[in-house]
Amino acid sequence: MSGISSNPRGEHTPAPGRRWETKVVVHPEQVIDDDAPDPKANRAARRTHARSSRRRKS
Repeated sequence: MSGISSNPRGEHTPAPGRRWETKVVVHPEQVIDDDAPDPKANRAARRTHARSSRRRKS
């Protein structure tokens, strides 16, 4: 039988000879012209705006 779920798990040791390797990925900056049109808001932002505008009308 296993222990309660709040018990922390022990550290997992990898196979012999394996190393923990971390790759640092840096995303380059995106330069947007001042004259460029504003990007379209994502779905969550559009829904939040619609919900808040419905509340103001009531």
